[in-house]
Amino acid sequence: MITWRDEAAVLSVRAFGETSAIIEVFSPVHGRHAGVVRGGTSRKIAPVLQPGAQVTVSWSARLDDHLGSFAVEPVRSRSAAAMGDRLSLAGLNAVCALLVMVLPEREAHLPLYHRTISLLDLLGQPDVWPLAYLRWEQALLEEMGFGMDLSACAASGVNEDLAFVSPKSGRAVSRDAAGVWADRLLPLPPVLAGKGDASGAEIAKALGTTGFFIENRLIKGLGDRPMPAARARLIDAILRLEA
Repeated sequence: MITWRDEAAVLSVRAFGETSAIIEVFSPVHGRHAGVVRGGTSRKIAPVLQPGAQVTVSWSARLDDHLGSFAVEPVRSRSAAAMGDRLSLAGLNAVCALLVMVLPEREAHLPLYHRTISLLDLLGQPDVWPLAYLRWEQALLEEMGFGMDLSACAASGVNEDLAFVSPKSGRAVSRDAAGVWADRLLPLPPVLAGKGDASGAEIAKALGTTGFFIENRLIKGLGDRPMPAARARLIDAILRLEA
């Protein structure tokens, strides 16, 4: 019998048979990992198995490549914070859906794990959450090997008047260097580079650029799968904060 124990965040829950559930978690040592929770639909266990919840899981299986079973102990629930407003709910759903979609199974991504837990702990704080989420998407791209280089212009090397991002290289491009090719480049709002206004409109614009790379670099290679709908709902909620 193979066993391990780790702390994790619950990413998804689905029914399995009449009384059990299959959950996917994100743990620091074992990455995105699935397992069966016996009695997972019971009144005692079901409230613990909510997306975003912090839990301790003990996994066991006869062979390493089997689905295996989880025993779950609650550490911290985030359901109250997530259900408190539209932004938090959409944000939680977007984070969980993206991780389920793009993370390789059973592959540790420790920096991204810690970044994700820090983000989830900010649920219910609409004044800081949108910008924290933008930074999380940038960290996700970096962890998956598609980080953007926004330090200087890819064409000229200057670090002033950077206004665009190349959709091919993910590098910044200055306004002068873009020239007639500007309409083929992605916008580089200052907030994406850690500068300027962090309004909802600017963050939403920046998420359009990160979203391009998530969709065309991370998701495109996974087959015919669309961007999670929760992400669009999150952007809408961010824009509504200032409406």
